[in-house]
Amino acid sequence: MRRRLVGMLLPIVMAGCSGAGSESRAQPVRGKPAFPGAVGYGAAARGGRGGQVIAVDTLADGGPGSLRACIEATGPRVCIFRVSGTIRFTTRPPVITNPYLSIAGQTAPGGGIVIAHAGGAEGRTPILIKNTHDIVIRHIRVRNDRTGAHRGSEDSFTIENSRQVIIDHVSASWARDELINGYGDNDWITISNSIFAEGIPRHDKCALLASDPRGPQHLSFIGNICAHNGDRNPDLNFPPGSCAEVINNILYNGQSEFAEIWESFGGVPVSLIGNSFVAGRNTRPDTIGVARNVMGSKGTAKVYLADNRFDGDFVHLSPLLKAAEVDRPPCPPTIAAEPADAAYKAVLSDAGAFPRDPFDRRIVKQVRERKGHIVKQPGLIDDPEPGTPYADADGDGMDDRWEAEHGADPRKADPWADADGDGLANLDQFLDQRARDLMDGVTP
Repeated sequence: MRRRLVGMLLPIVMAGCSGAGSESRAQPVRGKPAFPGAVGYGAAARGGRGGQVIAVDTLADGGPGSLRACIEATGPRVCIFRVSGTIRFTTRPPVITNPYLSIAGQTAPGGGIVIAHAGGAEGRTPILIKNTHDIVIRHIRVRNDRTGAHRGSEDSFTIENSRQVIIDHVSASWARDELINGYGDNDWITISNSIFAEGIPRHDKCALLASDPRGPQHLSFIGNICAHNGDRNPDLNFPPGSCAEVINNILYNGQSEFAEIWESFGGVPVSLIGNSFVAGRNTRPDTIGVARNVMGSKGTAKVYLADNRFDGDFVHLSPLLKAAEVDRPPCPPTIAAEPADAAYKAVLSDAGAFPRDPFDRRIVKQVRERKGHIVKQPGLIDDPEPGTPYADADGDGMDDRWEAEHGADPRKADPWADADGDGLANLDQFLDQRARDLMDGVTP
């Protein structure tokens, strides 16, 4: 079994902010982790734990059994997939506004789930989390393969005015705005173990982690790949009092800038630890690895840098950065970061939605071989392979065989019982095992 980055980034904490002189030791987690191995400030998002188990058994835009129906339901709920394939929203995509939701893409049979829109006037961000809390999304792909009419409303993922959110092991491509975007008053957010690649020019951006924030925010960006995006790899522009961390990511083939530190909201406190900044075909000698942008500055950022790896001919650190550097993390990091070289190998092995589709396999291969380039147009979706869903006679979201092997009752819906007394609910344990099996290449 492979050693995984998520298994090595311990302990998980939800630390509060502190001054630049604070120590960076681990702190106890507040709340139960969303799943085993959850990391970062969003690690304790509750998701749909304790609620309904809702089967998604159609790829249709809406109606009974659709992903839209699960998203728009109320109360705690877990979306379990009984189909594989591409879900294309032909009307305006649903907005995740009702709290306590888990989207468990790892339950899909065959090649898993892709989410897209139909383009045109309704071609907007396929996954929008807005004015809500306690959302967990794992192992889905968002592919913006058609052009919408409103570029500024066409991210792949957007988190807006929300808290306690974890987006983990997802993949996004071909957005004409950001591949992943934080907007407004977010807090306690984790974006982890994901692949964000091939944003579409002239706005090819990986991650805008804060936009128009009204107050301090806690955000973790851990174990991700940004590849073939001109800049915002990622972009950090939080106000003072925030805790932002960029840890153990691979940032590949930036063009104008890789990571961007802004000060227009008063100066972001941020730690960049154990990341790999790697040149590609579009990287130029004047590309900046970690940029400090002082235009409209309202206060000096606090930037902590440790063990970052720079590979290639570009300006690794902006000359302006020195005035903003601090010698200790502005906030205690939520994880014990892996050394950059070890993290690089782990992220290439484990990032993205599983089972990996041809797109993600290609991106990982290009990073390994220093190949590929920024693309000008969206590509074609590789429709996931069909598959047979696991047997689930009692409709509790778990494989009947797994239940029989682990002391649960395949004849009785018992998702939130704890059959083996290990402190994990049956469904939480099954979903974790299902994800690990997919990552290990095991047919569940």
